[in-house]
Amino acid sequence: MFRRTEPTDCMITWDGAALPARAGEPLAVALLAAGITHFRDTAVSGTARGPLCLMGACFDCLVQVDGEANVQACMVTVHAGLRAAPQHGARDLDDAA
Repeated sequence: MFRRTEPTDCMITWDGAALPARAGEPLAVALLAAGITHFRDTAVSGTARGPLCLMGACFDCLVQVDGEANVQACMVTVHAGLRAAPQHGARDLDDAA
């Protein structure tokens, strides 16, 4: 789907697996470039979802980042050592910003 045109310069962790990335790129882009398209499961049906708009409007790319839930992967900037994981089920509105 996506192909990198420049080399990676850091490593991030997705659901326990190390992935190459570029510092400063959106997390959603790093995951898509690594072939990952399943970012979260819907609350009602459990259907796999991934990024749709890549600009922060749709909330289909919600993930957990460095222990914080309900984070839009398209709005997070990659940094070396970033830890992210898929989000399952409904988001907790008490934690939403």
